[in-house]
Amino acid sequence: MKKLMIGILGGVLICSCTARVPSTHVWLTSEAGDKCAEKEAVVFKKGQAADAVVIDPATTRQTIDGFGGSLTESSAFVLACLPVEKRQAVLEELYGETGANFSMSRTQIGASDFSVEGKYSLAEEDGDTALHSFSLDRDKEGFAKTVYPQIKDEQYDLYHLMKDVYAIKQAQADKTYRIIANTWTAPAWMKENKKYYERENGFHRGGALLPEYYQAYANYLARYIEAWRAEGLEIWGVTPVNEPMGNDGGWESMDFSPAVETEFIAKYLGPVLQRLDGQMVHIFGFDQNIFEMGPYTAAIYGDSLAGAYTTGMAVHWYGSTIDCFPEVLDSVHALYPDKTILHTEGCIDNLGCEPWDGVTDPVGFKESGWFNNDAFWWNPVATDWAYSTRWAGETHPKYAPVHRYARYIIEGMNHWLTGFIDWNIVLDSIGGPNHVNNFAGAPVMVDYQNDIVYYTPYYYVLKQFSRSMRPGDKVLSCQPSARPDMNQIFVCATLNEEGCIAVNILNTGDAVAFPLQIGEYVAQVAMPANSVETIVVRL
Repeated sequence: MKKLMIGILGGVLICSCTARVPSTHVWLTSEAGDKCAEKEAVVFKKGQAADAVVIDPATTRQTIDGFGGSLTESSAFVLACLPVEKRQAVLEELYGETGANFSMSRTQIGASDFSVEGKYSLAEEDGDTALHSFSLDRDKEGFAKTVYPQIKDEQYDLYHLMKDVYAIKQAQADKTYRIIANTWTAPAWMKENKKYYERENGFHRGGALLPEYYQAYANYLARYIEAWRAEGLEIWGVTPVNEPMGNDGGWESMDFSPAVETEFIAKYLGPVLQRLDGQMVHIFGFDQNIFEMGPYTAAIYGDSLAGAYTTGMAVHWYGSTIDCFPEVLDSVHALYPDKTILHTEGCIDNLGCEPWDGVTDPVGFKESGWFNNDAFWWNPVATDWAYSTRWAGETHPKYAPVHRYARYIIEGMNHWLTGFIDWNIVLDSIGGPNHVNNFAGAPVMVDYQNDIVYYTPYYYVLKQFSRSMRPGDKVLSCQPSARPDMNQIFVCATLNEEGCIAVNILNTGDAVAFPLQIGEYVAQVAMPANSVETIVVRL
């Protein structure tokens, strides 16, 4: 009998089929200790099964943009604390062909909360509407050993991090790699309060962009793109501002109402980017929590100019620890089917705050923490920013970080997300540095005092997703099983140009077996407890 050969080329699964009987490639990450481990093939045979998870290979949906993480000043700082060889090994694992092979990055234009000291832009001269003072030099300053003695490479910084990642992708001749960039705020002198944010005397706010500086701010974003092009690096997309509804002025921010963002895209940002030479730069609107995007989609897409300039909406996940708001995603797609929805930020936030009460945490994570402790990431002991607020309860309970990532991505793909960009790619062992103590988790966390690099369990989940769902792949229709015991199973599937189908499955409960139906073929899938499995098959 002829055989189906499945191999890996450039970090991408390539199938060549000369057989009638399908064969598979399987990866598993589990609480039991598997970390993107290769497992025994799943056997598909012709037939039909009752109560199966059903994937329709003939019904394709949205096109995948990719997976990745964010290149921030904080990530650059932590990497500068590592020996050069370890730093390069981390970047190769994240972006290289034999690692996760991430295909997307997000980065900051000026300061964010994940800056070491914050409160800076790339054009600091007051009233400089011609942007003579614009420069990438602030991102090239490095970190002085005299100020930060933990630094091992004082020349390393955000600029060099961007260049290093881009070089890895160029060495692969990877034409699919994409960077999306955005500000947390315009330069302070362009704003009505003349501040990056206000956090004084109980009064918090980001402040609004002054109308007389709309054009200067659009030019500022364009200048950033041009500056990086001069460095040989392409910026694929931008958003007008991160979290336009604000973050209560807790760190760098700027208020952009739906009406203002629409006007800004239609009259200023869209036209100035259209005049740039070189590759087209995509504009994504909004860039905040999914459940709040309705007024922005209505305003931006409802304007003929702004809608024409805008590729899609950028979204975050902070509205819930367990819900991707599928009804919102579905309704936005139904209204605007030619527009995309791209996830640009999510993280395990609230690290460093008090999520434990000693009663619901009988295994003692308060003492053992999250660093170098896989159990934390697999169990419902994490909390988010809203856990102790009026938004807690059903939407913001304690949660297992791995479940949150895998479930959100799988359900998001089933409801029109085109990609997923994590927040910081690397942070230190407490989830920083962050100049306002807004600590968070990252796929890679580093104890630079002891030179320990820790790949969190959810990193391996992202690795499986990134390696199996590549840019250009199509999401397939997927129907869950009707079995009562299958509520713990979450499944999505994609189809690549070689004809391979990637099925990604999350099991949040005990071990379970179930039939998986793909077209006229069926297989029995046995999922270990608390695990994420990737099955790739060509029928």
